[in-house]
Parts: sequence; C-alpha cells; structure tokens
Amino acid sequence: MRGGPGGRTGDRDAGRGGQHEPPSDRGGQHQPPAAPVGRRDPDLVAALADARDLPDGEPRFAELERIAARADAVGDARSALDARFALVEAYLSHGERWRVAEPVRRCLATADRHPGLLDARPGDAERLRRHQRYAVEAAVGTPRVGLDQARALLDDLADRAGGEAGVVAQLRCRLADHLGDEPAARRWYDHWSATDPDPVAGCPGCLPARRAELLAGWGDDAAALAALRPVLEGVLDCTDQPERAMAAGLLPWLRTGRAERAGSAHLRAYRRHRRERAAFPYLAAHLRFCALAGHPERGLAILAEQLPRLDHPYDDLSAMEFAAAGALVCLLAAEAGLGGRRVPRPAHGARPAAEPDVETLGTDLLALATRLAGSFDARNGTGHQSGRIASWLAERPLATAVPLPDDDAGETDDPGPAAPAPDEPAPLTLAMITATLDRRGDVYAVDDDGVVVGRWDDAVIQFRRLGRRGEILHARVVAVRRLPVERLAEAYEFCNAWNHDRLLPKSYVHDLGEGELVLAGDISTDLEHGVAPTQLGVLVDATVATGVAYAEAVAALP
Repeated sequence: MRGGPGGRTGDRDAGRGGQHEPPSDRGGQHQPPAAPVGRRDPDLVAALADARDLPDGEPRFAELERIAARADAVGDARSALDARFALVEAYLSHGERWRVAEPVRRCLATADRHPGLLDARPGDAERLRRHQRYAVEAAVGTPRVGLDQARALLDDLADRAGGEAGVVAQLRCRLADHLGDEPAARRWYDHWSATDPDPVAGCPGCLPARRAELLAGWGDDAAALAALRPVLEGVLDCTDQPERAMAAGLLPWLRTGRAERAGSAHLRAYRRHRRERAAFPYLAAHLRFCALAGHPERGLAILAEQLPRLDHPYDDLSAMEFAAAGALVCLLAAEAGLGGRRVPRPAHGARPAAEPDVETLGTDLLALATRLAGSFDARNGTGHQSGRIASWLAERPLATAVPLPDDDAGETDDPGPAAPAPDEPAPLTLAMITATLDRRGDVYAVDDDGVVVGRWDDAVIQFRRLGRRGEILHARVVAVRRLPVERLAEAYEFCNAWNHDRLLPKSYVHDLGEGELVLAGDISTDLEHGVAPTQLGVLVDATVATGVAYAEAVAALP
C-alpha cells in the first residue's frame, strides 16, 4: 500500500558507525521479565481492537504507541508485537513510511526476547521481514531515516533471512545505487537476479520495473528494456502493471530510437498515473519524456496539472525527482519561447496562491530539488544525488518532436467530472470509491463490472455499489488463509464466535467444493441520501481496519 511523508521530526540513528548490532531496546532502560508467549492481557487485547477502528492518522498512532508501551510494561509480548505491527501498517497507510524504523526495531527486540513468539502464528515471521524491508527502503526515500539505522536493520535482516537472500541482495543493491556506488550496486544486482522469487522482496510483477529503473540509471537501456519484457508480454502481472513498466521504459525507448513506442506508452501510462496518488513517483519520467521528446507545451500542461501533488508527495526522493524534472521542462519551455507563460500554483501552508511565469517556477523547482538533494548527500556523505539533478538539468531533446498518437483520453485539459467538496454529500459513484483509495495510497484494480479489488495484508477486500441506484456501499472481505474442509465445524464455530463478539464484518464460511473452505465477511452501508468524501473515507478506513483484523484472526487459527 502506498503514500507520502508528513512533516514531522525524523527518526534518530539507531546504529553505531558501521558496526553491525542487531536491533534491541535502548540500553539503560529496564526491561520487564519475559512472560510466557501465550499470556495476553484482556484489557490490551480489547484496546487494540478498539484502536484499529480509530480514524487514520495521529489519534490511531498515539493509541497504538500507548498500547505497545503498556504491553512492554506488563510483559505481554504478543500484544506488544500486534500493536507495533498495527502501528507500522498505520504509518504505511497514512503515507509516513519514514516512521516505521523504530517500531520495527522494537518488534525485532521483542521477538529476540521471546523465542518462539514468531512461530506461534503463521505468517508473523514473514510479515516482520517485510516490515524490515519497508524500513530500509524508507532510507532511500527520505534523509529523515538515519543511514546507520537502515544498515543495522538490513544487517539484521541478512542474519535472519540469509546474506544471499533475494530481499537482502535487492536492498543492498538499491542502497548502494542511492549512495552512488555503482560497482557495488552492480555486484548486488547480479546476486539479486540469480535468486529465486522471494515473497518478502516485493510484488513479483513490480520487480522488473524496479530493475529496469536501476539499469536505465546506469545507462544500460537495452538491458532495462529486456528486464521489462516479462511484464510487457503479460508473463508477470500485478495491479500496477503494465503502466509502471511503461513509465520505466519511456527514456530507454526514446534513447534507443523507438520514439513511437515511447510516445504511445507515455499516453497510456499517464492516463492512469495522472490521478493515482500512489503513482506520484512515476510522474518525473513523464515530465522528462515530454522535455526530451520535444513536447515542452505538453510538459507544462502536465506540470500545471500535477503541481498541487508536490505539496503532498510520496516521499522526499520522488519530490526531488518531480521538482528536477519540472525544472527541466520549464528550462526547455523557456528556450522554446514559452518562458512568460503563467502556471497557477495553489496556496499551501504559508505559501499564498500565485501564478508564476515559467522561468520563475523553474527557478523555484530547481531550488527545491537542489535542497532535497543536498539533504540526502549531507546524510549520505556523498555528492551523488546533487550530481543526478545536475545531469538531468543538462539533458536536451534527443531529436525532433516525437509524434504522439491521437488519444483524447490522454489530454491534460480534460479533468473529468468535478469531485464534490470534502463535506458535501453526493450520490455514491465508482470514482468516489477509487478517489478515496487513491488518497489513502492503496493499490487496487477495477474489473469490467466496476468492482474494486485490493489486498491489505492477509485480507482481500472488494468494494462495489449495490441497489437500484448504486446507493449501497458493499464490501466483501476474504481471508487469504483457507482451511481444509475437514475443519468445517471449527470454521462455523469461529464465525459464530466472531459474529457474537464483533459487529463487523458479518462472518460466514464458503465451501469451494474443492476440499477447501473460504472464510469471508461482508459490510453493507446504505447511502441513499448521499455521502461526503470525508465520510466515505471514514467508512473505507473502518472497512479495511476491520477486514484486516478479521483476516488476522483467521490466520491465527491453529
């Protein structure tokens, strides 16, 4: 699930000067004696269930932190682990990935103090390794995560998963590339490419695009396009594809003489990326394509449309790259005689609304990109990110303007139906549902019947509109874990207990007739009189939270 950072103080470094130390609780603090792994505090269990139903944001963060601290104090290791798992996932959902390092570190310390804790429930060990990956990735995305802290977490992951594991090789490759150590990055890339698929390493359908982005950054355009082939040919797929792969291939296609392929890919991919909040990191590729393909006017139109998203970016790295690509577009537009054109920029924080000309906007964007690059380099002790920005600004169009196919759906002057104001009730629409998920930074797909499908941890959730006018929001939750048909009586007992103790979702058992049982649930909300976007956000937040809790309860069955 995907989003952008908040503006709070960053985590302090947890590691020491390059020495590997497995994460542990800070020295000098009294630790409670280890309690039996199965011991649970009923009050904490109830508080954690209530916390999952809180609105997304600081209230939920604060309550989960309080529960985790209380669990530490009373020696309830399971509740401490569950609360910090929920806290990590709340940070990720809210777009504050940079904050996950500390709760991940404490989860690892809890697991080390209580051997067998991760074995008590299927999937917990893999879940914690995945959270370690998120914490290390956060160091690539923002300088607010200490480099020593990320290295300590990565070394610990190598100890737990094996130094040659695919996820470890991938992270060492990406971290070395971020620091500008291309030889080390290439060595780890070769290790990564030789490993078997690893569920902890990320979505298999997205890894080719990640590899292609690295290869293109090293100038290996042919290798980058070869890496994308499994996605573009439909061998691998995910809800982000093929548009993410197309964005990764824009400049390699352009630089290898396949300009028409690049143009058609840009139109198709941007049609999706223009409105998806989680697609913000791909916008720099679209802007650079417009600049280098001889389309400065289109680049300005895209920049004007997407500029408000720069105030709420996915992370600092994507903000830096967007600003640098936007500065390049402004520079080339000015060289083409468009420097006096005005670009509206909405107010944000202390910055008033304005309409700077292209040259002024370009200067402002360059200053932002340079400042962010400098922050990365100050933390990293290198000049690599500043050098990347300088190299982007030195690029010039590769040839005459690349012809773009006719595609009205891709034009930026058609913003689509106006969205209702946040507190203005309106009839429920598919666009309102997807806009809510976009604001959350979630990944989802929409089928031909208008059903929205996504996966949150161990829960697959579908959103659809029911009723004569589509006025009912119906959500169906399916637990990923299935039970053998021989456990039918136990499954019924679980669902009956859930329906007795919890309001939502309504739980039931579905026999597939193939020897397996699916445990599912549903939630329906009648919105006959309309729903405001803010209210819909609360409903979706609650549905995802309760759906994940339901799937976790299924996963915890013996």
